[in-house]
Amino acid sequence: MTDSATFQRFTDPALWDAYWQGMELPAEVSKSDSLLVEALTDVFDQHVPLTSGNNVLEIGGSSGRYLVYLQRRSGCTVHVLESSPVGCEAARRNFELLGVSGEVTYGDMFDDAIVLPPMDVVYSLGLIEHFDDPATVAAAHLRFLKPGGTLVIGAPNLAGINRLLFTRLSPSVYEWHDARSADPASWVPFERDNRLEPVFKGYIGGFDPTLFWRVDRDRKTDVAIALTLKQLGGLLNRPSARVVRRANRRAWSAYAIAVYRAPGQT
Repeated sequence: MTDSATFQRFTDPALWDAYWQGMELPAEVSKSDSLLVEALTDVFDQHVPLTSGNNVLEIGGSSGRYLVYLQRRSGCTVHVLESSPVGCEAARRNFELLGVSGEVTYGDMFDDAIVLPPMDVVYSLGLIEHFDDPATVAAAHLRFLKPGGTLVIGAPNLAGINRLLFTRLSPSVYEWHDARSADPASWVPFERDNRLEPVFKGYIGGFDPTLFWRVDRDRKTDVAIALTLKQLGGLLNRPSARVVRRANRRAWSAYAIAVYRAPGQT
């Protein structure tokens, strides 16, 4: 097992058990859910090659709702690796309710004793930023990936206006995160060290006020800001706002994501 003393975790399974408790099932994503979901699934559709013979692993993510999308799109075989017992049970139940054949493994991605089939695609969405060492997290993904496979790393953008709003409205949530690990610039060393070829790398989703779902303090100004963001979020989630949401910069975009091609057999 990787020495946990070499990096810091900002969450633990107990936190995720509480987070996933009471999740509404069944759960799957559709492009009509939101413009952010549309942008995320567009990245997969355009940059992640999939066929019915592929094995796809999501690390974290509990319910596997994005895996359901990918399975329906391509017929691929889907797998979840999840460190939360509640999250594992949610994924198993979700697959059962939706009639999806998927494998769910309980365990820590850093545990070398976990053995899974070689994967054509390994991804996580909103995981790397919960640790202070992106290279160690990337290595935990890559050990499950077959040579020449596709790695996808996604994280909420915690820079610019998003950082200001998170630290003002939801400091307790922000404490779960490391903004440096969510910055694609911090991914360059593991790209280089593992000879990963960036297929797509950038910010997506435009400004998304729905990220700020929690207000920690009952201060009038904070409540007013949250209500304004909620109303703005409704406006920016309309199809007519798609052009605006395609304007992406580190200063305001909702999400950072990269798709890499791993080197083949040497």
